[in-house]
Amino acid sequence: MINSLHSLTAAEQLLLDLLRKNARTSVADIARQLGLARATVQERIRRLEEKGVIEGYTVRLNPTYSRSRVTAHTLLRIDPKKAEQLYAQLRHIPAVGGVYALSGEFDALVVLQANTTAELDDALDAAGRLDGVERTQTSIVLSVKFER
Repeated sequence: MINSLHSLTAAEQLLLDLLRKNARTSVADIARQLGLARATVQERIRRLEEKGVIEGYTVRLNPTYSRSRVTAHTLLRIDPKKAEQLYAQLRHIPAVGGVYALSGEFDALVVLQANTTAELDDALDAAGRLDGVERTQTSIVLSVKFER
Protein backbone atom coordinates (compact mmCIF):
# COMPACT_ATOMS: atom_id res chain seq x y z
CA MET A 1 0.00 0.00 0.00
CA ILE A 2 1.22 3.50 -0.81
CA ASN A 3 2.36 5.77 2.01
CA SER A 4 2.57 9.04 0.13
CA LEU A 5 1.27 10.65 -3.02
CA HIS A 6 4.83 11.86 -3.62
CA SER A 7 5.68 8.48 -5.11
CA LEU A 8 3.19 8.90 -7.98
CA THR A 9 4.44 9.67 -11.47
CA ALA A 10 3.28 12.82 -13.24
CA ALA A 11 1.16 10.66 -15.58
CA GLU A 12 -0.50 8.92 -12.62
CA GLN A 13 -1.24 12.27 -11.00
CA LEU A 14 -2.86 13.52 -14.23
CA LEU A 15 -4.92 10.34 -14.41
CA LEU A 16 -6.09 10.83 -10.81
CA ASP A 17 -6.98 14.47 -11.53
CA LEU A 18 -9.21 13.37 -14.42
CA LEU A 19 -10.87 10.66 -12.31
CA ARG A 20 -11.47 13.13 -9.48
CA LYS A 21 -13.24 15.50 -11.87
CA ASN A 22 -15.49 12.71 -13.15
CA ALA A 23 -14.90 9.10 -12.15
CA ARG A 24 -17.52 8.00 -14.68
CA THR A 25 -15.45 9.20 -17.64
CA SER A 26 -14.79 6.23 -19.91
CA VAL A 27 -11.30 4.77 -20.11
CA ALA A 28 -11.33 5.57 -23.86
CA ASP A 29 -12.05 9.27 -23.16
CA ILE A 30 -9.33 9.43 -20.50
CA ALA A 31 -6.90 7.77 -22.90
CA ARG A 32 -7.68 10.41 -25.56
CA GLN A 33 -7.21 13.24 -23.06
CA LEU A 34 -3.87 11.82 -21.90
CA GLY A 35 -2.69 10.81 -25.38
CA LEU A 36 -2.23 7.19 -24.27
CA ALA A 37 -3.53 3.83 -25.41
CA ARG A 38 -6.75 2.65 -23.77
CA ALA A 39 -5.03 -0.50 -22.49
CA THR A 40 -2.27 1.61 -20.90
CA VAL A 41 -4.80 3.74 -19.02
CA GLN A 42 -6.74 0.68 -17.91
CA GLU A 43 -3.53 -0.91 -16.59
CA ARG A 44 -2.54 2.28 -14.71
CA ILE A 45 -5.96 2.46 -13.06
CA ARG A 46 -5.66 -1.20 -12.06
CA ARG A 47 -2.19 -0.58 -10.53
CA LEU A 48 -3.43 2.51 -8.64
CA GLU A 49 -6.27 0.41 -7.22
CA GLU A 50 -3.86 -2.40 -6.26
CA LYS A 51 -1.48 0.06 -4.56
CA GLY A 52 -4.38 1.43 -2.55
CA VAL A 53 -4.15 4.91 -4.05
CA ILE A 54 -7.67 4.49 -5.45
CA GLU A 55 -9.88 2.95 -2.77
CA GLY A 56 -13.17 3.30 -4.59
CA TYR A 57 -15.46 5.55 -6.57
CA THR A 58 -18.21 7.75 -5.19
CA VAL A 59 -20.87 10.34 -5.97
CA ARG A 60 -20.16 14.03 -5.47
CA LEU A 61 -23.37 15.84 -4.49
CA ASN A 62 -24.39 19.22 -5.85
CA PRO A 63 -23.64 21.83 -3.14
CA THR A 64 -27.17 23.26 -3.44
CA TYR A 65 -28.66 19.86 -2.64
CA SER A 66 -26.17 19.28 0.17
CA ARG A 67 -26.94 22.64 1.76
CA SER A 68 -30.68 21.94 1.64
CA ARG A 69 -30.18 19.14 4.15
CA VAL A 70 -30.05 19.67 7.92
CA THR A 71 -26.44 19.46 9.11
CA ALA A 72 -25.13 19.09 12.64
CA HIS A 73 -21.65 18.97 14.13
CA THR A 74 -21.55 16.77 17.22
CA LEU A 75 -18.59 16.70 19.56
CA LEU A 76 -18.07 13.42 21.41
CA ARG A 77 -16.15 12.61 24.55
CA ILE A 78 -15.25 8.93 24.21
CA ASP A 79 -14.08 6.21 26.56
CA PRO A 80 -10.64 5.49 25.00
CA LYS A 81 -11.02 1.76 25.61
CA LYS A 82 -14.13 1.70 23.42
CA ALA A 83 -13.08 4.18 20.71
CA GLU A 84 -12.38 1.76 17.83
CA GLN A 85 -15.63 -0.13 18.41
CA LEU A 86 -17.49 3.18 18.57
CA TYR A 87 -16.00 4.44 15.28
CA ALA A 88 -17.04 1.18 13.61
CA GLN A 89 -20.62 1.59 14.91
CA LEU A 90 -20.80 5.21 13.71
CA ARG A 91 -20.11 3.98 10.16
CA HIS A 92 -23.47 2.19 10.24
CA ILE A 93 -25.51 5.33 10.96
CA PRO A 94 -26.51 6.60 7.50
CA ALA A 95 -26.65 10.25 8.59
CA VAL A 96 -22.98 10.22 9.66
CA GLY A 97 -20.96 11.90 6.92
CA GLY A 98 -17.61 11.95 8.68
CA VAL A 99 -15.82 11.38 11.96
CA TYR A 100 -12.72 13.39 12.86
CA ALA A 101 -10.36 12.73 15.77
CA LEU A 102 -9.68 15.86 17.83
CA SER A 103 -7.36 17.12 20.49
CA GLY A 104 -8.79 19.01 23.45
CA GLU A 105 -11.84 18.56 25.64
CA PHE A 106 -13.64 16.34 23.09
CA ASP A 107 -12.22 13.34 21.28
CA ALA A 108 -14.15 13.38 18.01
CA LEU A 109 -16.27 15.55 15.75
CA VAL A 110 -19.12 13.77 13.98
CA VAL A 111 -20.73 15.50 11.00
CA LEU A 112 -24.32 14.43 10.42
CA GLN A 113 -26.72 15.27 7.59
CA ALA A 114 -30.40 14.41 7.29
CA ASN A 115 -33.40 15.45 5.23
CA THR A 116 -35.42 16.61 8.23
CA THR A 117 -34.86 17.66 11.81
CA ALA A 118 -36.73 14.52 12.91
CA GLU A 119 -34.27 12.31 11.00
CA LEU A 120 -31.38 14.29 12.44
CA ASP A 121 -32.81 13.91 15.95
CA ASP A 122 -33.01 10.13 15.45
CA ALA A 123 -29.39 10.01 14.25
CA LEU A 124 -28.22 12.12 17.20
CA ASP A 125 -30.07 9.83 19.62
CA ALA A 126 -28.55 6.75 17.96
CA ALA A 127 -25.02 8.18 18.15
CA GLY A 128 -25.45 9.33 21.74
CA ARG A 129 -26.60 5.88 22.87
CA LEU A 130 -23.56 4.07 21.48
CA ASP A 131 -21.39 2.28 24.01
CA GLY A 132 -18.34 4.41 24.68
CA VAL A 133 -19.96 7.84 24.28
CA GLU A 134 -19.50 9.69 27.56
CA ARG A 135 -20.74 13.15 26.54
CA THR A 136 -21.97 14.99 23.46
CA GLN A 137 -22.36 18.59 22.40
CA THR A 138 -24.19 19.38 19.17
CA SER A 139 -24.41 22.48 17.00
CA ILE A 140 -26.88 22.72 14.13
CA VAL A 141 -25.54 24.43 11.00
CA LEU A 142 -27.84 27.37 10.17
CA SER A 143 -26.12 28.43 6.94
CA VAL A 144 -22.90 27.92 5.00
CA LYS A 145 -21.00 31.16 4.40
CA PHE A 146 -18.42 29.48 2.12
CA GLU A 147 -16.75 26.12 1.51
CA ARG A 148 -13.60 25.07 -0.28
